Amino acid sequence: MEKIIQITAGRGPAECTWVVAQVLKKVLEEAQEQQLETVLLQREVGQENGTVETATIAVKGREAERFVNSWIGSVQWIRQSQFRKMHKRKNWFIGIFEIVPQKNNSISENDIQYQAMRSSGAGGQHVNKVSSAIRATHIPTGIAVVAMDSRSQHQNKKLATERLLKKLANETLQQLKNHVGKQWENQLNIQRGNPVRTFTGTDFKKNKVTKSYKGVRQQLKTDLRNENN
Repeated sequence: MEKIIQITAGRGPAECTWVVAQVLKKVLEEAQEQQLETVLLQREVGQENGTVETATIAVKGREAERFVNSWIGSVQWIRQSQFRKMHKRKNWFIGIFEIVPQKNNSISENDIQYQAMRSSGAGGQHVNKVSSAIRATHIPTGIAVVAMDSRSQHQNKKLATERLLKKLANETLQQLKNHVGKQWENQLNIQRGNPVRTFTGTDFKKNKVTKSYKGVRQQLKTDLRNENN
């Protein structure tokens, strides 16, 4: 099973981007401890050293869903700002969201069309007389490549296939990045209060979450006032 999550500071200040960097480390460490495979798909660094604006991770393994669900929501860090010493705010929030991946259909050999063509360029008269070059076209997408490296049509077909598959893989990766980019609106939906995990101090120690909704509402008002300062 594979799950994709995005860790984001939203439009939060530098302190929030520092939290994203720390949470990214925690997620990767915890996944490794639980023998889950992780792939860092995307990371946007923040303006301050050691900070991250947003990161997208693929988590793979039997317990991937349970692991991801344990992180989904808002994460709180409690400490005075290390970037703005006189700033009064001590509560910083980031968000972790699940991203539904796009369907990645496997490539069938029947979807590839091969066309023999005469080679051009250097190589003497031989390449110009023999149709040794091969154009490989992926019919569903129209993506095409040409191989004319060898005098052997068979070898050129093999090279064209390899290049086409690589090009299609790059296209799939770009589509995923674009898909992740569309999820950027998640950054506008970070929910403060009632965090799934809370950390404190410069050592980013995990804290037990206490659910006091009256206190949460009051803290939200204070945080929002401080954000506008």
